[in-house]
Amino acid sequence: MGSLEGKRIVVTGGAGFLGSFVVDRLRKMNVADIFVPRSAEYDLVDRGACKRLYSDARPDIVIHLAARVGGIGANRENPGSFFYDNLMMGVQLIEEGRLYGLKKFVAIGTICAYPKFTPVPFREEELWNGYPEETNAPYGLAKKMLLVQSQAYRQQYGFNSVYLLPVNLYGPKDNFDPASSHVIPALIKKCVDALRTNAASITVWGTGKATREFLYVEDAAEGIILAAEKYDKPEPVNLGAGFEISIKDLVETIARLTGFKGEIIWDATKPDGQPRRCLDTQRAYNEFGFKAATSFEQGLRKTIEWYMQTTGRGNAR
Repeated sequence: MGSLEGKRIVVTGGAGFLGSFVVDRLRKMNVADIFVPRSAEYDLVDRGACKRLYSDARPDIVIHLAARVGGIGANRENPGSFFYDNLMMGVQLIEEGRLYGLKKFVAIGTICAYPKFTPVPFREEELWNGYPEETNAPYGLAKKMLLVQSQAYRQQYGFNSVYLLPVNLYGPKDNFDPASSHVIPALIKKCVDALRTNAASITVWGTGKATREFLYVEDAAEGIILAAEKYDKPEPVNLGAGFEISIKDLVETIARLTGFKGEIIWDATKPDGQPRRCLDTQRAYNEFGFKAATSFEQGLRKTIEWYMQTTGRGNAR
């Protein structure tokens, strides 16, 4: 695709957590024509709204970040709507993009698309070797269908749609709502709230044995933009940092960085989710030179500082 300068780019979800960093990065690259559809005006679950988006924005490239997402609890409570909304948004944006004559579609998938017992590190070739972890399978499979559609449309219509698989993201501006947040913001909020109320303990879901990999949001934005510029192939590509940490170690690290010294209580009646997650990130480096630049502790410090400053008193330790 080459340079993005001078291109008209639609970023769905561009007002959201990851999207805001993608839009900021595009602006720094002198991309002047960026269109961010708002859900009040463009309900992308509705095909008519997708068609109108193309007519109004007339993009060269669509970066599709809009998604209905949440942690384990939110996925368990909303499996039907998570499946339907995510599937319909993506499928209709790709179909209307094909009909419109879009030059490139960048589909953002999810680590939840991988089989539950994928060998670590996850390689893109393993994507179809089993069923996803049950708590988030409806969401993961809905996003996975965009890979099927992208490859089928490339084969039949020559439609240039690429598919990226980012690992769990974190960073400033993340969702800290306990009803729907992912693990890092949920833990930061627990620790900071406990500090501010002088609570003696925090309670954490699961056993702490599960492992996860996390990618700092600015690094994820950089990877997506590099793929938009340089990657034009049918194969899916992982975006990750290439390391794993146990939830137990994660909780202890966040407690240390926030200054929480109380007891950590594990609620083993709650699910751990997928047992292990860690990506093989070689393809992203080989194909478009992406390598995560932010160390995990550095990223956590920035996230904690942002949260503490946004919600009131104090800085990270």
